[in-house]
Amino acid sequence: MRRWIFHLDLDEFIAAVERLRRPELAGKPIVVGGDGDPSKRGVVSTASYEARVFGIRSAMPLRTAYKRNPEAIFLAVDADAYLGASREVMDTVRTFEARVEVAGWDEAFLSVETDEPEDLAREMQDRVLERTRLWSTIGIGDNRLQAKLASGFGKPRGVFTVTSERWPELMFGLPTTDLWGVGSKTAGKLAELGIRTVGDLATADEDALAERFGPNTGPWLASLGRGEGSSRVHPEGWTAKGHGRERTFQRDLTDHDEIRRETVRLADAVLDDLRREERSATHVTVKVRFAPFFTSTHGVTLGEPTMEPEALRSAALRALGRFELDRPVRLLGVRAEMAPPQRPRGAQDARAERER
Repeated sequence: MRRWIFHLDLDEFIAAVERLRRPELAGKPIVVGGDGDPSKRGVVSTASYEARVFGIRSAMPLRTAYKRNPEAIFLAVDADAYLGASREVMDTVRTFEARVEVAGWDEAFLSVETDEPEDLAREMQDRVLERTRLWSTIGIGDNRLQAKLASGFGKPRGVFTVTSERWPELMFGLPTTDLWGVGSKTAGKLAELGIRTVGDLATADEDALAERFGPNTGPWLASLGRGEGSSRVHPEGWTAKGHGRERTFQRDLTDHDEIRRETVRLADAVLDDLRREERSATHVTVKVRFAPFFTSTHGVTLGEPTMEPEALRSAALRALGRFELDRPVRLLGVRAEMAPPQRPRGAQDARAERER
């Protein structure tokens, strides 16, 4: 039997969970974000398909979403409810003969062996729907990149396959921003080299890419254009690389001492997240959004991994010190990148034995 990679992506997940809790919301535009009050500063975490018709999208300011549809239902984020629903879904897909890697609340990669991948994917969709009442889309590919893009083609509630054989037909005419891993800034730099489509990238001169993007990133971008990628799935699941906290202020901050105090509060909140995972910080980044809407970041690498409160606070304040605080501040954020989790020695030996 042939080995395939599936990407399971739950459709409008957060909005769907809220709809299950409040059946009266069926068919109505739902916007989830912040504390659910669109008169306050905050951003959209998710929007139902009915809300997206009005141009409402994730990461959009709640106030903008409200202007686009004042009749939408605005709800506060309830992380515990979404985590519980996610666990039900992941427990369901683990009932199949598959290696499952949880990639977040609403998505997972699976490695399966079958001669009928689309039939298996539909069976998986049906079982998830039956047990959790949540719809999903499943992308199928030879590797993670292809499977991830396939789920995008299949949305909503579909099954779609992207393989190496179909890659040129499906992808070569699309803009490079349609590739998983290529953002607008990278696409702009590629355009400066005359590379605008996936097909352009697939046939680009790797030496020229390496000169522009570096010896590792340049060839990697070319490989994306060709549809190449890892087919490894890690059943131990998704491991956070870092934790971050941010706060949008209802009034802009102009006092430097107050900005410093808020930065320390956020650093302490991040420290709580680190302690829960028993993992040390290696790098601290501070994000500042100035009024009206300009965002910038600065980071500091720690001398050694640590969970010491004063070390994190000091690093956050040093990063803050790299900003010119000459404009009102509407948002602050602190993020800590974490050292890899340490497994007990016995677990390391057992995993090494399995991989041999």
